[in-house]
Amino acid sequence: METTNGASSFNNQKLTIPAVNDAERQTDVEPEANNDFNYSKRSQWLRAAVLGANDGLVSTASLMMGVGAVKQDIKVMILTGFAGLVAGACSMAIGEFVSVYSQLDIELAQIKRETRRGEPRETEGEKESLPNPLQAAAASALSFSVGAMVPLLSASFITEYKVRVGVVVAAVSLALLVFGWLGAVLGKAATVKSAVRVLVGGWVAMAITFGLTKLIGSSGL
Repeated sequence: METTNGASSFNNQKLTIPAVNDAERQTDVEPEANNDFNYSKRSQWLRAAVLGANDGLVSTASLMMGVGAVKQDIKVMILTGFAGLVAGACSMAIGEFVSVYSQLDIELAQIKRETRRGEPRETEGEKESLPNPLQAAAASALSFSVGAMVPLLSASFITEYKVRVGVVVAAVSLALLVFGWLGAVLGKAATVKSAVRVLVGGWVAMAITFGLTKLIGSSGL
């Protein structure tokens, strides 16, 4: 009898499972839930912001470098950069407004078709998720202007031509690295690869603009 009771007691000890309270269970689940954040939801506004700032930076710097290849006067270079900022910001705003408004029309037409068919819809949630053309246009113009201000400000107070060009290239290169890194961090992508890709692309754009303008200017056209 003692042996049987001992074996029974031993089996009961083996089958005993420690209780897990709710706090421990939540602690185990929460980190996994946090890792499930979908970073693709950021893609729409991130793409517009990064592309707008990068476009403003590269296009304005390329214009200033191109004009500076044949006209070394600081006033000409600054006026060129300012004209590029204004024209580019307006172009970005109008283009984004038209594009997003077209998307809005398509989504509203789809909602009307489904409503006529009697399909149940969450109207409040849909209204909040609809694209805003004015907001998109303002964001694009602002991001373009922020990027364009980098080469414009870096060249504003330097009268010596070679120093001015060097400062513009250095400031633009640093900004390109920052924009590439920032976009990669927000989108959880490879930071080094993204930053180098943006930097090389900006260098190529400035070099082509500078070289072609220099070539045309030296030919007397």
